Amino acid sequence: MQQVFTITTRGPGLYEITRELSAWVRGQGVETGLLTLFIRHTSASLTIQENADPEVRTDLRNFFARLVPPSSDPSMRYLTHTYEGPDDMPAHIKAALLPVSLGIPVMDGAMCLGTWQGVYVFEHRDAAHRREVVAHLTGG
Repeated sequence: MQQVFTITTRGPGLYEITRELSAWVRGQGVETGLLTLFIRHTSASLTIQENADPEVRTDLRNFFARLVPPSSDPSMRYLTHTYEGPDDMPAHIKAALLPVSLGIPVMDGAMCLGTWQGVYVFEHRDAAHRREVVAHLTGG
């Protein structure tokens, strides 16, 4: 069972997709299995994070912006891949540091996430994008 989810982003940040994934998993009739997610891009990533306090998402976005600043920052002058804009190569670096695939157990017909956990697309580019996440569900 496979499904492609398209997520529209509006710039850097975490975009929660838990609700859409949960509804799809429930509709597949799989009681026990594994949900594998894969993002089809090299400048965005996937993560599981707290979904109760939005400050967590803000702090993560700000942390990674400080960890890997734009290529226009003097500290990044060593970068050579700069022709797609000052946010492009830093976005690739962030995606290399963070997961681009996730495995989530399915138990009793639902994703086995913790109480405060949500699944997110982490957009690393400045402009809006349409990101594709492929979901693959196995089990019985």
